[in-house]
Amino acid sequence: MSGSENVRKEMDGVLYVVATPIGNLDDLSDRARQTLAKVDLVAAEDTRHSGRLLQHLGLSKQMMALHDHNERSRVAGILEALAAGRQVALVSDAGTPLISDPGYLLVREVRAAGYRVSPVPGPCALVAALSVAGLPTDGFLFAGFLPAKRSGRQAALTELAREPATLVFYESPHRIIDFMKDLAEVLGVDRECVLGRELTKTFETFYSGRADEVLEELESDPHGARGEFVVMVRGAAPTPAGEASLLDTDKLLGLLIKELPVKKAARIAAEVSGLGKNELYQRALELKDH
Repeated sequence: MSGSENVRKEMDGVLYVVATPIGNLDDLSDRARQTLAKVDLVAAEDTRHSGRLLQHLGLSKQMMALHDHNERSRVAGILEALAAGRQVALVSDAGTPLISDPGYLLVREVRAAGYRVSPVPGPCALVAALSVAGLPTDGFLFAGFLPAKRSGRQAALTELAREPATLVFYESPHRIIDFMKDLAEVLGVDRECVLGRELTKTFETFYSGRADEVLEELESDPHGARGEFVVMVRGAAPTPAGEASLLDTDKLLGLLIKELPVKKAARIAAEVSGLGKNELYQRALELKDH
């Protein structure tokens, strides 16, 4: 893009990616308030939810719903608004947009079209939870929401079993117990975990300890299956290069052959573990026979 084209784009509309509170409305920054006050259009994951936030701020704005099911079809309309010199704010229901929330396609297309995309930083559940978890933060892997079905969830956990970085997941209240059962089964009952629930809200709660201890605490807490969760798990202890865990491989093969033909299960396990496909095919046949 030439210098003159760049100046023209700078004079056109801007897409602001605005972080909003994850619970406590006092966490909204002054800059976020000012940005929401000046924009012409707010693209929101849920217009009713974000409408209440705007009402709380005393603002009345044109709104557009932009969520997982319609994001692609909304891009053209937002590009038209930007071309007309309008200012647009992208917000999610809570926290920073695009972090397990819609917006990736929009931001990508707006940037590709040459318009400025400006972050208005603020609350983010995974960062807030990590900052108080007491787990290593020099390296962490954010995996978002794992598959809802048990087989898919266990396969994903098995793939992450030897990851040395702290693992971070999001989970919903109606699946948190099943998630923790699978975590304890796949990663081991002694893996250290910290769970944050209802962050920044009145009933903010943290559970910490071994995976089995956290599961027991959740099951005994009458409020343990309420609110959104951030699940943080200590990474795996380092293993010598090239050393594979037969137990981990067996777990992965066992999960895969429940859902897939043996040959395909062996191929996927080989890609994940780095072991030979023929060796894993023979092992999968043995597991299937048993």
